[in-house]
Amino acid sequence: MPMTDFHRVRRLPPYVFEEVNRLKAKARAAGADIIDLGMGNPDLPAPRHIIDKLIETVGKPRTDRYSASKGIPGLRRAQAGYYARRFGVKLSPDREVVATLGSKEGFANMAQAITGPGDVVLVPNPSYPIHAFGFLMAGGVIRSVPAEPTPGFFSALERAVVHSIPKPIAVVVCYPANPTASIASLDFYRDLVAFAKKHEIFILSDLAYAEVFFDDNPPPSVLQVPGAIDVTVEFTSMSKTFSMAGWRMGFAVGNERLLAALARVKSYLDYGAYTPIQVAAAAALNGPQDCIREMRDTYKRRRDVMVDSFGQAGWNIPAPTASMFAWVPVPEMFRHLGSLEFSKLLIEKADVAVAPGIGFGEHGDDFVRLALVENEQRIRQAARGIRRFFETAEKTLHNVVHLKKIG
Repeated sequence: MPMTDFHRVRRLPPYVFEEVNRLKAKARAAGADIIDLGMGNPDLPAPRHIIDKLIETVGKPRTDRYSASKGIPGLRRAQAGYYARRFGVKLSPDREVVATLGSKEGFANMAQAITGPGDVVLVPNPSYPIHAFGFLMAGGVIRSVPAEPTPGFFSALERAVVHSIPKPIAVVVCYPANPTASIASLDFYRDLVAFAKKHEIFILSDLAYAEVFFDDNPPPSVLQVPGAIDVTVEFTSMSKTFSMAGWRMGFAVGNERLLAALARVKSYLDYGAYTPIQVAAAAALNGPQDCIREMRDTYKRRRDVMVDSFGQAGWNIPAPTASMFAWVPVPEMFRHLGSLEFSKLLIEKADVAVAPGIGFGEHGDDFVRLALVENEQRIRQAARGIRRFFETAEKTLHNVVHLKKIG
């Protein structure tokens, strides 16, 4: 039976990042030194005290048994403590916190929990793929809204509510945004909560990059808005904050009814993360936080080097104020190709891998996403490769134009 005969698989478009990954693997197999700025996969090590807690817990009596699907009590208390310190938001660890296998799994299982066939969900475009495809796999229908937290966002929401049949059940937001790096203000969230309550729709907020910011303005949580918890679930992750991406540890917090639905779905699908990972995650949340400042400083230095060196190479990089990504327009000379073909060219001609914007939605096709996951020396090396590629491309274009003129 062909794969395309499966109903849920048919609803998923080809994974465009896979095309870039195949080309990257082929180039490396041929001996190329590819500098990978594509996947947002942190290269920094997890802090030592977290690893030590994991090692200390492994092999203790009972830790090899099934764990708790919604998270061990100590971990849920630690996450509630984090929200109280960071956002001034009081959460019940028992009713308003669920530990997830990363925020991606949490999003996908929340979609399974709340989506019926044909239910409409409002999703930013461009946006992180699971925000849309989690609901598509659950049988829902996606209606795109702008990714930027501007007044135009609310105009689009109003149109969507008027013209969608059935009425939307939820709106997804992600700030600091992946891929665009935009940040929302607390005023934006106040308007969003008022809109959601007026129209009786849920807010699903992805706050995975809460701690990756480069100025003195920490990104807020929508749950800081009084009454937001009546309509909101927010997802966070240990992946970027503590460089624990492979540990698969995240959280869903907020509305008790929605979290009860998520916990019930999860109880059928998993037994939670390995207990020593949960114990170590609690130690991360409860322990010293200087490692977070060091992570921020590292990404900020890399951002500054990227903006400077790529700019000198002829590619202007809008400096992100948060997240570990830069969202960068495809240079004018290559705009007609689209982001996927331009990304392939960068691998072939500059030995640099990036994420094509089309992979985040059709409105991302004039952009590529660059991740700050290589050290400063490698970022400068990438800039040199890009400069050589651009210079060659400009000469070729100049020669073509010249031949057309004399022809």
